[in-house]
Amino acid sequence: MSRFLYSIILSLCIGNAVFAQEVPYHISNQAVYDFIDELANKGAIDINTAIKPYSRMTIAKALEKANGHPALSKRQQNEVAFYLKDFNKELTIGKDFDKRFDVFYHSDSLFKVTVNPILGGQFFNNGNSTEYHRWGGAEFYGSIGKHVGIYGSLRDNHESRYFGKDSHDEYISTRPGSVYKGDNLDKDFSETRGGISYAWKWGSLGLHKDNVMWGNGYHESIILSGRAPSFGFVSFKMNPVKWLEFNYMHGWLVSEVVDSSRTYAVYNGDREVYANKFIAASMFTIKPWKKMYISVGNSIVYGDVDFNPTFAVPFLFYKSADHTYNSWDNWVGHNAQMYIDISCRQINKLHLYTSIFVDEIALTKMFNKDEWSNDIGIKIGGRFTDLLPDVSLTAEYTRIRPLTYEHFVPTITYKSNRYILGSYMRDNAEEIYLMARYKPIRGLDLQASYTHMKKGKDYQKIFDNNEEDLHPEINQDQEEIRRGLPFLNEVRYKTQSITFKASYQIVNDGFIFIEATKNSFDGPDKELYTNPFFLEGDNILSFGMNFGF
Repeated sequence: MSRFLYSIILSLCIGNAVFAQEVPYHISNQAVYDFIDELANKGAIDINTAIKPYSRMTIAKALEKANGHPALSKRQQNEVAFYLKDFNKELTIGKDFDKRFDVFYHSDSLFKVTVNPILGGQFFNNGNSTEYHRWGGAEFYGSIGKHVGIYGSLRDNHESRYFGKDSHDEYISTRPGSVYKGDNLDKDFSETRGGISYAWKWGSLGLHKDNVMWGNGYHESIILSGRAPSFGFVSFKMNPVKWLEFNYMHGWLVSEVVDSSRTYAVYNGDREVYANKFIAASMFTIKPWKKMYISVGNSIVYGDVDFNPTFAVPFLFYKSADHTYNSWDNWVGHNAQMYIDISCRQINKLHLYTSIFVDEIALTKMFNKDEWSNDIGIKIGGRFTDLLPDVSLTAEYTRIRPLTYEHFVPTITYKSNRYILGSYMRDNAEEIYLMARYKPIRGLDLQASYTHMKKGKDYQKIFDNNEEDLHPEINQDQEEIRRGLPFLNEVRYKTQSITFKASYQIVNDGFIFIEATKNSFDGPDKELYTNPFFLEGDNILSFGMNFGF
């Protein structure tokens, strides 16, 4: 034990020789994340892709390692050099390198900071009308010494028409979640993110308001997709040996469930207070051999109570811990989950992966369809990089069984701001996703994709609305209500889309893009789940530009 404590003290005290600061790089910049994935698929780097966001230092070291790697094509070498114009800031003190454009940049042996604007706009045309989404703001990031990372950003958004959720949260969309200001006449929303972290050689500790993505997947993750609006959380990460990584977070979610006991009258209205809601989540990742990562984790969403320090212990099995406080009674307990993620790049240029999300499992009832109570989501897929020069192909299949993300207690559902933390499809749904990509030159990205999604009955809504008499397959006994629910026995909503997209990164973080999509929507719930703008015309043309994320 004394040797272990000594190693901790030593790493904290002599860290001047180690660049260890952690500043998360937001998941919305898919160009960078896709390129890091491309480097991993080509064998130029070895990286755990199950936990995002990466830190800027992680990306910088990956680019540094890949620089000059013989497996890379000329275009990929040019991409490495291009991105190092930005990420060399993590590896270098001062400005003595080929650096990207920044509005303000300062670097010395103690303090580094970068400040840039965020500007962008996108137009949408459905054949009948043209709408737009514009945004603006600013961001900064930097470090103090070798251990402290800091960052912050603000983005103010305006839509000419609602593209996110309107007066309800029914629309099914992969667009990032938004919380609109004021009443439904106001189509503005803002998003602020930021944090501070302390890092050392084998770990880091941070306080953030940000988005988190856990689990592999090129068309969202089913564990934590990062699509919900950002929320506050404490993070802890350790990487004590090359073959083990551990990630933990404790977050303060937004329930949007009014706590009537704490709501009180103010002048001519009520001061509404939301019920408390939290999440604790952990993930162990082991690397049994190079290019193979196996991740196992668990989480719990708990609410209606104050912060419980038990769930701040990173290494617990939270369902068991919940039993200590609430016995086995679902009416007083909380909502626990487990998950597995496997990522394999053993075959050159090929990435194979699967994610499994488990809300509830009963192996003894696995083969009894009337007693089935396994609420599970699964994603399997693969990407082949450079099948032809600079061409990649992706295929994914996702299946989410009934009630996987839902819960009959609204304060402990797997949501924040009423957005599912996992798959955008929610429950009782499946999806096939295919994508071909061609990158002929540095910065130019050409994509063609096909998505086919089917969704069945929303069983939780049926329960909430007391519609059991209309659905005889649902057991009337409240203790048995979750058992035997059939998967997709009736397709209530079906979508197909073919999308062609072209984007060009002119300068670091500066893009122009155009996208054309052919949509089709079908099923009795299509008006419930589809934004009216997309029902008014099947062919959607959009284009825009942005600087910053």
